[in-house]
Amino acid sequence: MDVSCYQCNTVTTIEIGFEVKNFVCPNCQSVYISDANKELRRERLFNHKIAHVGLQIGQKGILKGIEYTVTGILTKKVYGAYYWNEYILNDKSNHFVYLSESDGHWIFLKEIEDKFEVSNRPKFLTYEGIVMNLYDYTDVEIVSAQGFFDFTLPKKKIHSIEYISAPNMISIEKDGDTETTYFGEHITTKEIRKGFPFFALPSKVGTGLVQPFFFNIRNTAIVFCVASILILLSHWFIYKDKLEKQVFYKDLTFDAFNNKEIVSPSFVLEGGSAPMTIAVNSGVNNSWANVQIALLNEKTNDAVYASKDIEYYHGYTDGESWTEGNPSEEFNICGVAAGKYHLVITPQKAPEDLQNNSLTIKAVWDQPSGRNRWLTIIFMAVLLVALYYLNVNFERKRWEDSDHSPYN
Repeated sequence: MDVSCYQCNTVTTIEIGFEVKNFVCPNCQSVYISDANKELRRERLFNHKIAHVGLQIGQKGILKGIEYTVTGILTKKVYGAYYWNEYILNDKSNHFVYLSESDGHWIFLKEIEDKFEVSNRPKFLTYEGIVMNLYDYTDVEIVSAQGFFDFTLPKKKIHSIEYISAPNMISIEKDGDTETTYFGEHITTKEIRKGFPFFALPSKVGTGLVQPFFFNIRNTAIVFCVASILILLSHWFIYKDKLEKQVFYKDLTFDAFNNKEIVSPSFVLEGGSAPMTIAVNSGVNNSWANVQIALLNEKTNDAVYASKDIEYYHGYTDGESWTEGNPSEEFNICGVAAGKYHLVITPQKAPEDLQNNSLTIKAVWDQPSGRNRWLTIIFMAVLLVALYYLNVNFERKRWEDSDHSPYN
């Protein structure tokens, strides 16, 4: 179908399969009406002049697996200064769907047959099990249009009422005695860009009317709870038979073992990984001692090395006594797995220390630490709380322009 505008001589070409009742020139905004002879005659002119950034008349694209052609564009206004665009899309079966774009946020809408009693503006309505909250009711003015329309463009304001439950909405428009209901859902800019790749997307500003939060808080909470239960159950199952096991104990004398290697008897560890705690005690007195330990896996020959200083100093300065250090120390070799091991121990003491001659070493394969599992669960809980408050803030921004905000 080719239509030449009498006002600006612009020719608009498009393939359509519906009866045209109004045509608006995309160039000069002249409005044409179909007369009794099905001829288009110029009726009026839209005076709203604003640069249009978005889809164009005749542009084709694929959304949700169906190819559509942009046949009409409406620019609507409410509250004197708030504008948004609505695109009318027509498929090969002559079915219509609609795209609403506001501040770079998109909603995909379809007309539905369901009717709702909203004359008294109820706070809620339910559609297909979805409870939606009243967001706004107002009068909408069409200030600009482009393309071909199978209905007569209203010259007066349309009464509109909207209910939302992100990512869905119900929009009800009433023009005189005609009431039309639409069901809408958020559609991402990624889907729009993929479906209509050859146009510049308008910039996204703020929070969209039905834009969902980045995470589904309810589903995230369920996932975190299930994960926490699985962590606790798996830890219990792996370590339920795990008992603390002393693998080495010896009282040494520095006269016999100073700077000499001591090889422990072999020992076998069974069960899940757990830390090995090494406790050392020496009779240091204003001196130091040191113990170096190597834990060797006899099957893999892998070794883990550790060293610990034992220091204890004390004195009397400026009328006050003081102490520093401790003759007993304790340290861990973390994550020791099941296997056959032995220890290689090298003790030493300060060369000038002639009094200290004792060193006691005890090695225990401990009960597994619950620290990591509880840290993981606490992290998930903190993250969930943070996401909850981020979601509340997100919803406050969504509702800040509504007189019916549940957050007021």
